[in-house]
Amino acid sequence: MPGRVVITGGAGFIGNALSYDLASGGYEVILLSRDPGANWPSVRGVRVAKWDGYTSAGWLEFAEGAEAIVNLAGENIGTGYWTPDKKRRVLESRLRSGAAVSDAVTKAKRKPKLVVQASAIGYYGSAGDRVLDERAENGEGFLAEVCRQWEASTEAVEKKDVRRVIIRTGAVLGHGGMLSSLILPFRYYMGAIPGDGRQWISWIHIHDEVRAIRFLIENKKASGVFHLVSPWPVRAMEFYKSMARSIRRPVMFRAPAFALRLLLGQMANELALSSQRAVPGRLEELKFRFEFTDLGAALEDLLAR
Repeated sequence: MPGRVVITGGAGFIGNALSYDLASGGYEVILLSRDPGANWPSVRGVRVAKWDGYTSAGWLEFAEGAEAIVNLAGENIGTGYWTPDKKRRVLESRLRSGAAVSDAVTKAKRKPKLVVQASAIGYYGSAGDRVLDERAENGEGFLAEVCRQWEASTEAVEKKDVRRVIIRTGAVLGHGGMLSSLILPFRYYMGAIPGDGRQWISWIHIHDEVRAIRFLIENKKASGVFHLVSPWPVRAMEFYKSMARSIRRPVMFRAPAFALRLLLGQMANELALSSQRAVPGRLEELKFRFEFTDLGAALEDLLAR
């Protein structure tokens, strides 16, 4: 019988999809929210609990004997300009959620079986054409440092003999994620390829993202770092052309790197122009089977809806 899964950041794009999937599989799902009185969708098996964002106060009872705690919480990096205050909030929100999870594990009399700690392939910085497996070293830049500290924020649970999985996720494609914002200018014939288009994009369909997280929860041998990305990363030029093709639009423009840097500053270098060619080696070793390995098929599936 599936047990209880506690999700921090459950209101986000990935957390929302994960909660639906786990609930449909018979799990008891607890979504932690600072605003449990908000108009949440009513889903059988999903309960919303109040959370202050940085301690286990109010939800420790749910951590007791839980099948897993999935820590996804953190301020969105893709919205708003990267002012010093924005960057501080991005980092602090992640460190506080990690501290809350560690606090819950420490105080629980019956320890949760697993902590799934979110991260991103931004951990590697911009790595050019180098193929990245889970053994690759931490890179340079703001996002690389955020990921390093975010991962370390729940490291202490391993000393409590709690299994820990770190999921370094790529660009997740789905309704409500980055795809929604990227596709909009293409619909109005204003889409552009950033820079020279040779940077690598490691992507994953939201369906496979959720399936992979559930797979790691249920595979008791899984621990350590896993890449949640399709086995077939693509160059940015192919990515944006495929996206435009899926909605029957041409790619008419390029956004020069210097213009993006003038407009977005550090965000341009670390998001639009950054290159990560990551592969899901450890997932494949455990015989996880992706349902979407072809970018065109993934986009057709999502954009045809």
